Amino acid sequence: MEDFLNLQKLEQFGGLELLASQVVEGFITGLHKSPLHGFSVEFAEHRLYNPGESTRHIDWKLYARSGRLFTKRFEEETNLRCQIVIDNSSSMHYPKTLKKGQLNKIQYSIYCAAAIIKLLRKQRDAVGLSIFSDKLDLQTDVKSNVSHQKVLFQHLEDLLKTQETRKTFAVDALHQIAESVHRRSLIVVFSDMIDQSGAGIDELFAALQHLKHNKHEVILFHVIDRDTELSFKFDNRPYTFVDTETKEEIKVHPSRVKDAYVNEIKEFYREIKYRCAQYQIDFMKSDIKNGFESDLRSFLIKRSRLY
Repeated sequence: MEDFLNLQKLEQFGGLELLASQVVEGFITGLHKSPLHGFSVEFAEHRLYNPGESTRHIDWKLYARSGRLFTKRFEEETNLRCQIVIDNSSSMHYPKTLKKGQLNKIQYSIYCAAAIIKLLRKQRDAVGLSIFSDKLDLQTDVKSNVSHQKVLFQHLEDLLKTQETRKTFAVDALHQIAESVHRRSLIVVFSDMIDQSGAGIDELFAALQHLKHNKHEVILFHVIDRDTELSFKFDNRPYTFVDTETKEEIKVHPSRVKDAYVNEIKEFYREIKYRCAQYQIDFMKSDIKNGFESDLRSFLIKRSRLY
C-alpha cells in the first residue's frame, strides 16, 4: 500500500477501519510477536527461557546459581490499556493546501492512531481516545470490545472532516487527561508541541510529566513538516506567512529570516528531544513527508526489539 492516503482514497477503501486493517496486516507480517505489550507490574514466577526470545527479562542471578536460563514473568504482562491523545489545534491542520498524495499533520496523526487502535484490538487490549485543542474536546472510556472500537473509528473519521480554527492549550488539556487516567496505561500523544497559551517548554513538560504519574508509559509522536517547519525550504520569492492559529500575517522574503528561524526552531526541537530523554518519554520524530506507514513501521519494529 502506498504511504499516502487522502479522503477520496479513504472513501474508496470503504472507511478508516478497513484501511487500518490493511495497514496493520502489512505491519505484523514478518514480526514474530506483537510490538505492543502490557506492562510488567509485579513479579509472578520464573519460566524456562526459550532460544530466540528477548534476553530483557532473564534472571542472571538465578543463572549464576543454577546454570540454567530462566525469565521472569510478571502480573498483567499481557494486559495493556492505551490512551491515544491527539492535538486537534489549528497548527495540526498545516499545511492547508495539500499537493496530490500529501497529508497534513492531523491526517497523519489520525491514520497512525487508527492503525494502533486496530493493532490493539487484534491483541484484545483496551484503548481510549482523547482529543484536545483549546480545551479537552473528547475523552472516551478505555474498552476492548468491538462496538467501542467502531465508536473510536467514527470519532477519527469525524476528526478528518473538521476545519475549525482553534488555538492550542496543550498544558491544561494534558493535565486534565492525566487526572482522568487512573490505571497504569500506555499513553500515546500526537502533537506538534505548539502551544498558544503562552506556556513555555517547562510547563509543557510538566504536563507530560504529569502523564508519567501512576507509572504510565508515555510516547510522544512529534508531528512536523520537516521541509517547511524545520528546514524552512521555500522558493526564492516574497511570501505572506499566516499564523494558522492567530491568523496574524507577515510579509517577508524567506532568505532574510531563514538562518535565524532555523537556528531558533532547531534549538526548540532539540530541547523537546532532550526533555523527553530526561523524563523517560519515548520520542518519535514524525515527519509528514515520510508517510505515516514508514514512521509507524519503524516505531513498531523498534518496540518489538525492546521485548
